[in-house]
Amino acid sequence: MPIQWDERGLCPAVAQDAVTGAVLMVAWMNADSLALTRTSGTAHFYSRSRGRLWQKGETSGNTLAVREVRYDCDADTLLVLCDPAGPACHTGRTTCFHNVLGSLADGAVIPDDGHLGVPAAAIDQLARTIEARRDATATASYTRSLLDAGMPKILAKLAEEQTELAVELEHGTDERVVAEAADLLYHLLVGLAARRIPTAQLYAELERRAGTSGHAEKAARKPG
Repeated sequence: MPIQWDERGLCPAVAQDAVTGAVLMVAWMNADSLALTRTSGTAHFYSRSRGRLWQKGETSGNTLAVREVRYDCDADTLLVLCDPAGPACHTGRTTCFHNVLGSLADGAVIPDDGHLGVPAAAIDQLARTIEARRDATATASYTRSLLDAGMPKILAKLAEEQTELAVELEHGTDERVVAEAADLLYHLLVGLAARRIPTAQLYAELERRAGTSGHAEKAARKPG
């Protein structure tokens, strides 16, 4: 089924983080912007107010590298799966959908950094916080103290948290297991940040292993 452009020759396009699944923004595309997106590999949209094509990030540098474009069952909405190079929103937030509507009675709006219901998005937000502590010039925090102490301290904490999780897995309550698993994950992310390894590489490796048996995966690993 061909794309069902509206009477203006436009179609709404939803940009989604291909790694975390977080919805980043919604804009409009026409046939030209869609064609340019597919040939360039970078998201281009159509501005109704300016009456022209525009590349996401053309002034901010926060581009969207496009992996795939899909459309829905009615062919009247596009889904752009992409890798964002920085915040998607012009406000500096990770996603344009950073306002939470409160109760219908008071209509209060509660701002945050975007929807955390996507598990990988919650992990990525924690990773970004750790990276911000790492790169700040003057930050006093537990995270910064670990990073400043270096890998020996980080490795010691990883070993400590692994032992605590092992104890809880065997004898603890579900609540304690979850808490210790979260502690271990946090310290793992600190280690990755110290090595400047982004979480996207971890996700890509897990995706690569999907559908592969553990025995086959281990046998295929290169030594060292």
